[in-house]
Amino acid sequence: SATASLAGTSRAHRPRFHGAAAMFGDRAVPGAHLESLWRSERGARAEAKSCQTGTIATAEAAVQARASRDAGVQTDQGRDAEEAFQPGAQIDSAGLLSFLRGVEDAVVKELNKNCRSRAFDGFEVNWADQNEQVLCLHTLSYPEAQDQNLQVTSISWNATGSVVACSYGRLDDGDWSTEKSYVCTWNLDRRGLNPQHPDLIVDVPTSVMCLAFHPSQPSLIAGGLFSGEVVVWDTSRREDAVILRTGLTDDTHTDPVYQVHWVPEAKPRSRGQLWSVSTDGKILVWKEERDGRLGLATGFAMVAQQIPRSSRLKKFTWGEAAVGVTSLSLSPFDPRVFVVGVEGGCCLRCSTAAATLAPPRPGSSVPLRAPAELVFSPHAGPVYSVSCSPFHNLFLSCGTDGQVHLHSMLQAEPLLSLQLSNRYLFCVRWSPVRPLLFAAAAGEG
Repeated sequence: SATASLAGTSRAHRPRFHGAAAMFGDRAVPGAHLESLWRSERGARAEAKSCQTGTIATAEAAVQARASRDAGVQTDQGRDAEEAFQPGAQIDSAGLLSFLRGVEDAVVKELNKNCRSRAFDGFEVNWADQNEQVLCLHTLSYPEAQDQNLQVTSISWNATGSVVACSYGRLDDGDWSTEKSYVCTWNLDRRGLNPQHPDLIVDVPTSVMCLAFHPSQPSLIAGGLFSGEVVVWDTSRREDAVILRTGLTDDTHTDPVYQVHWVPEAKPRSRGQLWSVSTDGKILVWKEERDGRLGLATGFAMVAQQIPRSSRLKKFTWGEAAVGVTSLSLSPFDPRVFVVGVEGGCCLRCSTAAATLAPPRPGSSVPLRAPAELVFSPHAGPVYSVSCSPFHNLFLSCGTDGQVHLHSMLQAEPLLSLQLSNRYLFCVRWSPVRPLLFAAAAGEG
């Protein structure tokens, strides 16, 4: 509270007035008291508060539908939608009408023939019994190659799936320099197929070790020779089927070529690149040149220094024998990554982006690079085949130890090892349609 008091002045400072002493004197006056309005108002409005929320009511309810119904909705495509789907498309109604009138008689004739056909009379589908027997449709052979005791070294299907080609040569010891071999093709869709008479026979002066049809051009087939050459044949040409070849140059392999592989390119009118691997340790990439020759575009060389000593077989010395390349498979997920199998028993993950140069080789027109990035746990013998999975980042390998190793691209140890044979395994391939299925070819036949 605020209190104001009025008191008389002290005697020491009391003014003096002459002639007026009777009019002024000392007097005590009670003090004035003023109540505080601020405190009274604040006290009057004071309320008790609590921070505890009130009780919240909850309830559970089921959202499961008791009944369901499927309904299909198909919209009608109008002319505006067709024009939006094919911008700028022009329909030649007059030309289409003329074409339909031209084929009308032939179509009606075939429909009437089908109506009168009795081919399926009495046919009933058997949904219960499953026929698990595999039937042999054809046994293809070339008698002249059999008379020379030549072996089938490779087979390949063309892009349409109607033509199969096989190469004849020798996988065992023989005088390959004087014995010629053959590349034969059969068209299995031809009505007059003769299993012992190929549709096309190409004479080759040396053993053909491997074949590969072009992935999109059905008449082109590439082959690797025992002499180290790579040749491309055009099966549509009857006189001289050879259209491209590497020739025997300083860039050519010095050992037999064990695999060739086509890699398509996005360039128009380009047949793509052709890869070849050989036991000389080189992986070469060829491109087409104007004069009918295959020129070296780039190349890689496996070097023993990239393989740990503990991973190599003891019977191989520090040299090219441990890194002779026998097989190749490109990753379907990364175009820079590929896997190779070598005679030393190892599989190696390699990269086309490798910058490390391999030791220079005399006469090579292109510097070769050392592509190895990761060495996988080895087999107990040379690796004959590798196959990258088309569905996962995995690959398979097989070799002379009769085992198949399932590897991840990211770790050295195999995920799974299967002992499939007591003899050699020559080939292993993933199924192109079933992610967990693969096939292997064994030495027992």
